[in-house]
Amino acid sequence: MSEGNFISDFKKLIKLRLTFLVVFSASVSFLIGSKEQGAINWINWLILTLGGFLVTGAANGFNEIIEKDLDKLMKRTSDRPIPAGRMTTGQALVLSLFMGIAGTLILVRLNFLTGVLSVFSIFLYAFLYTPAKRKSPIAVFIGAFPGALPPLIGYFAAFDNPKISWIPVILFLIQFVWQFPHFWAIAWVLDDDYKKAGFRLLPTTHRDRISALFTWVSTIVLIPVSLLPTIMGFGGWIIGAVSLVLGLVFCWFGYNLYNKLDIASAQKVMFGSFFYLPVVQLVLLFDFIG
Repeated sequence: MSEGNFISDFKKLIKLRLTFLVVFSASVSFLIGSKEQGAINWINWLILTLGGFLVTGAANGFNEIIEKDLDKLMKRTSDRPIPAGRMTTGQALVLSLFMGIAGTLILVRLNFLTGVLSVFSIFLYAFLYTPAKRKSPIAVFIGAFPGALPPLIGYFAAFDNPKISWIPVILFLIQFVWQFPHFWAIAWVLDDDYKKAGFRLLPTTHRDRISALFTWVSTIVLIPVSLLPTIMGFGGWIIGAVSLVLGLVFCWFGYNLYNKLDIASAQKVMFGSFFYLPVVQLVLLFDFIG
């Protein structure tokens, strides 16, 4: 295998775009925690970024190892390195174990809680969420927990002795609730492909009005949750206004899905979710007044 092919396959193994979004979320939360203390330790930010990248890559690698036979059945995943035969399960396992151990050891250097949460996120994502995807739509709820841990990991990484407060809890809640319209929209768009592997991710396992209703309601719930930083006093009025406007637009996309029950509307919810979360997190960072 040439160096170029290995890099390409490595990107697919760790799901590079997903890994980048996770690391971005943790990094922004780290900066929020640093801003609360009045100073940013950029060395620790680099440690978090590297450790977070490795841990997330490991979780995604374990996911692909477990689902290698299912990935062969779906068009969107059949070209991943393991189902395509360009990488053996053993090679992927060695890479994933190395990334997981190295990433955890790196994150533990920041503080013990950060390391523990990183291990917990790998376990939840790879060994609970992954097998649950074929058993029940409850998998989305299970997956929302490891999916919402990056803000916690990033925030706590900013402290030598992290303490629980409303700030990390709310950062967790925003990302937790956001995942429901995000994943249900993806599941709606890719339902035909998902069914080939037996994945059950839509609320009713079908593209029907009840599944659309759940998606729409989740966008409604996201609005008050996203206003919590302003309500609790550590976010200013700018983040409140941005969250409200984006939340209403996101809610409108959800209503259109409920009204039309088509893939085009689901795509708008999906792409809207890609835009919503990073914008809200970045604006909160710059409008943080804690």
